[in-house]
Amino acid sequence: MSDQPAVAPTVEPVSASAPAVAPAAEKAPESQLEQKPEEPAATEQKEQSASNDTPATENKDTTTETPVAEESTAEAPANDNKEGEAQPESEKPTYLKNNAALSQFFDRLSDILKDADYSEMWGVTLQEDSANVPTINILIKYLRANEGNVKLAEKQLVKALKWRKSMDPVALAESGVYDAGKFAGLGYLTNYTDADGKETVVTWNIYGAVKDLGHAFGDLDEFIKWRVALMELAIKDLKLNEATTVIDYDGEDPYQMIQVHDYLNVSFLRMNPKVKAATKKTIDIFTTGYPELLREKFFVNVPAIMGWMFSAMKVFLSKNTTRKFHPISNGANLAREFPGLVDRFPAAYGGKSPELQSTARTVNLTSEASHETPQETPKDAGEAPQEQPQEQPQEQPQEQPKEESKEPAKTETTETPATTAA
Repeated sequence: MSDQPAVAPTVEPVSASAPAVAPAAEKAPESQLEQKPEEPAATEQKEQSASNDTPATENKDTTTETPVAEESTAEAPANDNKEGEAQPESEKPTYLKNNAALSQFFDRLSDILKDADYSEMWGVTLQEDSANVPTINILIKYLRANEGNVKLAEKQLVKALKWRKSMDPVALAESGVYDAGKFAGLGYLTNYTDADGKETVVTWNIYGAVKDLGHAFGDLDEFIKWRVALMELAIKDLKLNEATTVIDYDGEDPYQMIQVHDYLNVSFLRMNPKVKAATKKTIDIFTTGYPELLREKFFVNVPAIMGWMFSAMKVFLSKNTTRKFHPISNGANLAREFPGLVDRFPAAYGGKSPELQSTARTVNLTSEASHETPQETPKDAGEAPQEQPQEQPQEQPQEQPKEESKEPAKTETTETPATTAA
């Protein structure tokens, strides 16, 4: 590109100098015949690559070199097209121009996809197209999760893509079938719409519904697949693949969910080793594979004495994470945190709707193993409802003022509590 413009100015003076030869010919036509070859010869040494004719006739030289200048200038646009393929900064969208880290992260996407040998993330096929909003939004989430550090964001994204390639989470959610004897009543998904049309996606983990911890958490791989399937169903409801607006990097992220963990009838005095293993594995996977998808997390029906646990968390977790954690001793107070959705929340959580068993969705379950746990035979009709009515205001009404108020959340990873298996 830099050589092309240099050639054009060199050629243009040649056509301009040709008229100057004519006046000299009037005074000394014979000497002009000797001088004229010298001037073109000196010029032709510089322009030989651009000229295809030999100066056999002087008049032809002066008339043919003007088209040569036009040909050399016509070559420049061809090189401009090659430059456009390199996506110069001037052609990038505003959201990349205004965020150097995001722009750099996007420029690394080609190498990231080659390294991972996989391109699907949360139902979105990552594309090397700066105008592809779903792709940009996912990059923003990974970059925010790493506080703008491009190298760390790239490392995490590659690791997450490789994990998805081996696990195929989308298939786990869409076609996976899970043991009802282990997981029925343990996890739910709801999607509530308020009066303004805003959707709130909520995942519910009802740990009090687990009758046999060893049975539910015993097969670690099976538990992880079930938990991932539930998470993928929730992500599908976020509609990241349909996004048309880029997330404000420093503002609110509309593509996040609420998580509720219910500990009614769960003992905090001892931790089953199998639950510990499931907890650690889940945290590792969710921290890497699902960053910036959590808006807030509510721990309900948690004994007031367990307040120390959340204080201890603050020592190990970032402020952006702990600010999202809200312990509530009485689950019936949860709906207060969502004034516009009180009519939609289950009655057991202070709302006016039926219980989760009849209103929420869950993963595909099979009842083949239900005989292994006879006590769960009536699970569809009353497994969790038998527990949840007990959590009504009768349980600990005096502790209602102890619930924490909802704080404005920013961004962080989804699965970080050290006490649960997500």
